[in-house]
Amino acid sequence: MTINKKQEGTELEVALVGRLDTSTAPELEAELKHSINGVTALTMDFAGLEYISSAGLRVLLAAQKVMNKQGKMVVRHVNETIMDVFEVTGFIDILTIEQ
Repeated sequence: MTINKKQEGTELEVALVGRLDTSTAPELEAELKHSINGVTALTMDFAGLEYISSAGLRVLLAAQKVMNKQGKMVVRHVNETIMDVFEVTGFIDILTIEQ
């Protein structure tokens, strides 16, 4: 998985390419922990994300909890496969998802 970050002031965009799974989730988790302090708007761009596992969902949930306290988080460009995962797991009700 590739993580591409763009930060402007207190707005952070994180674009993921590849697979967010057990082997790559710790990398994203560490990157978010390092980058999220002081961020009031976090955008997760999933245009290049092909797959998400339960480990990836856990990282998203942790990021959402932090952002609930300090701002907002939006997930964009979710493909049909990942949207199905969000629907089955109930994440569709937890996350703000924009196409």
